[in-house]
Amino acid sequence: MEQNNQTPARAAEQDISQQAAVRRQKLADLRAAGHDPFAITRYPQDAYSEDLKAEYKDLPAEAETGRIVHLAGRMMSKRVMGKASFAHLRDDKGDIQIFARRDVMGDEPYAAFKKLDIGDVIGCQGEVFRTKAGELSVRVSEVTLLAKSLLPMPEKFHGFTDREARYRQRYLDLIVNPDVKETFVKRSRIIREIRDYLDGKGFLEVDTPILTPLEIGASARPFITHHNTLDMDMYLRIETELYLKRLIVGGYDRVYEVGRIFRNEGMDPRHNPEFTSVELYQAYTDYHGMMDLVEELYQRLAKNICGSLVIPYQGQQIDLGHWDRLTMVEAVKKYAGVDFDSWTTDEEARACAAEHKVEIPADATRGKVLTEFFDAYVEDKLIQPTFIYMYPVEGSPLAKRSPDHPGFVERFEYFINGTEFGNAFSELNDPIDQKKRFEDQVAERKAEEPTATCEVDYDYVTALEYGLPPTGGLGFGLDRLVMLLTDSASIRDVLLFPTMKPLDK
Repeated sequence: MEQNNQTPARAAEQDISQQAAVRRQKLADLRAAGHDPFAITRYPQDAYSEDLKAEYKDLPAEAETGRIVHLAGRMMSKRVMGKASFAHLRDDKGDIQIFARRDVMGDEPYAAFKKLDIGDVIGCQGEVFRTKAGELSVRVSEVTLLAKSLLPMPEKFHGFTDREARYRQRYLDLIVNPDVKETFVKRSRIIREIRDYLDGKGFLEVDTPILTPLEIGASARPFITHHNTLDMDMYLRIETELYLKRLIVGGYDRVYEVGRIFRNEGMDPRHNPEFTSVELYQAYTDYHGMMDLVEELYQRLAKNICGSLVIPYQGQQIDLGHWDRLTMVEAVKKYAGVDFDSWTTDEEARACAAEHKVEIPADATRGKVLTEFFDAYVEDKLIQPTFIYMYPVEGSPLAKRSPDHPGFVERFEYFINGTEFGNAFSELNDPIDQKKRFEDQVAERKAEEPTATCEVDYDYVTALEYGLPPTGGLGFGLDRLVMLLTDSASIRDVLLFPTMKPLDK
C-alpha cells in the first residue's frame, strides 16, 4: 500500500494552490462571458451594516421595512440551500446577513451568486428586513461582483493566528480579525484626541525636517542616506526636538509635532526602527507644567477612548486618575534601600554598586551609579502611573540644571506598568552650557567609537545665543500610548506595517 509522506504544511499549500486554480478558472469564465469584475469602476453604496442595525434595532422578527439599500463589502460566509442562500457581508463598519432567493433574483443571477467565493468583494441591492430567527438582513434582488478574490481566505475555525504571518500580511489580518481593525480605528481616534487637546491649549502643529545634514552625538543611531545633487550624506531624524526649540526662539510660544522617527537600533516588543513620537514645547513654563499637561492629557484620553480612568493593561488595572511623583533619589531609596546622599565620592558610589551587584562602568560617577540603581531596582516596580524627576546631569545634555541641586537637572520620565512612556525637561537655554555639554557628548561618543561621524549642532547653539525663553518640553512615543489604551502586548500590534526581517525568496 502506498503511503502519503506529505507534511500537513505541504498538504495545505497544495490545497490552497488547487483552490486558487479553481478561482482563476472562474475569473476566466466570467471574462469569456463578458463579465470582467475588475472592469467595474464604482458602486452606489448608500448604507452600512452597523448603521442599519442601530436604526432598526427595535424591528420585530419577520418584519419588513420597505427600504431598499445598496451595500458593498466582502463576502465572509455563504450557505447554499437549493432555491435560497444566506451569506454574510463585511463592510467598513461590520457584518450583516444577506438573503438570496432564486424567485427574487431570477434563475441566472441566482446561479451566478451561488458560484461566488468567500472573500469576493460584492455589491448588493435589496430590502432590509428581519428574519424569523431575529437577524436583521437584506433580501437581495441584485448582486454585483466587484472584485474576484483569487486566493482563499484562511480556514474558518483555525483562522489567521500566526503572528508573524499576520504582521507580514496585515491586509489579510484586517480582513479576518475585526478586533485588529478596531485597534487601528482607536489609534486614529487617539491621534485626533491629542491634536484636539493641544490645539485647544493654543499649541501650533508644525512639520520639521526628516532628512538632517548631520548626525548629532546622542546615543540613538541614525539611518544614513545620500543626497546625489548635494553629494552629501544625510541622516533620518532620531528626534524633532532641536528644530522645534528653534521655533520657540523664533517667537512661537507653543508648538508640537506628531512625527515619524527613525532609529537604527534593535527590535523587541517595545521598539521598532521607525515609530511615531509626539513632541511639544511651551515657552514660559517648566517641567512641572509638563507633568500637569501629561496628567490632564492621559486622563482625557482614558475617558474619551476607554470610557474610564481605570483601564486594563496586560493583566493590571491601571489608574490614570492618580499619578505618583518621586525624585530619582527618593525612588532608589524606597525600592533599593540605598541613600544617594550617603555617597560623598564617586568611589563610595561605585563600592555601593559592587556591594549590591549593580553593573556599572569602571569610571562611573555618583550620578551614573544612581541611574544604574534605578534601572536595576526601580523601573519594573512602577506599575501605576509615576513621574520620576530630578535626573543626574550626566545623562541629560538638553535639560536645565536644578538651581538648588547643580548635579541634577529638571527632567522627568513617566512610567506605567514598569515601562517608560515619555520624557520631559525644563529646557536648557544657556548657550554656553549647552555648547560644552554637546562637545562633551560628542567627545564621549567618539572615545567609545573612534569611527563615529557625529558632530555638534553648532547652528542650534547659535539659535540659543539669540535667546530661548524658559521653556518646558515633552516627548512621548505614540505607539506605546496606543499599546496602553488598546491593551496590546507588542508595538507590532499597533503598527499597521511593522518592520520585519525579509523571508527567504
